[in-house]
Amino acid sequence: MTQEAYGQAYRVGFRKTVGLLRSRGASSDSAEDVAQAAWLRGWQKREQLRDDRLVVTWVNTIALNYHRRQIKNDSRYEALPDLCGNIGIDLAPLEANRILRFCRAPDRELFEQQLSGLTTKEIATRQGVSETSVRIRFSRARRAVRRKIGS
Repeated sequence: MTQEAYGQAYRVGFRKTVGLLRSRGASSDSAEDVAQAAWLRGWQKREQLRDDRLVVTWVNTIALNYHRRQIKNDSRYEALPDLCGNIGIDLAPLEANRILRFCRAPDRELFEQQLSGLTTKEIATRQGVSETSVRIRFSRARRAVRRKIGS
């Protein structure tokens, strides 16, 4: 593509590129900046263009890729919303009580001992069983609670 042909395509296509970017949500200033960068990149890589009639489409593709990259990069710097809020209520104990209501008495006792801070070894010693036995009981108790809560 010759310098004159590219210049003519730029005069015809620049506003189209800006319009395309605006239709994709870019602000006026951002759309013009990205369009300018895309047309510059097209000029630098014009030897890769196989069909001179497709120069506007080709540059628009470059512009859309730049625009998407800019959106992706800008999203890294957005402030995160306050998801947990400032309601001042700790919901964990309420959820623990709800879960304990679904347990059988022996399972509830296991969970309550664990919630009070006892280790698996201490629970096993209190119940006169092995640690492995306590771990298996925990596993079965958790599975039983999940089934009851899920239904």
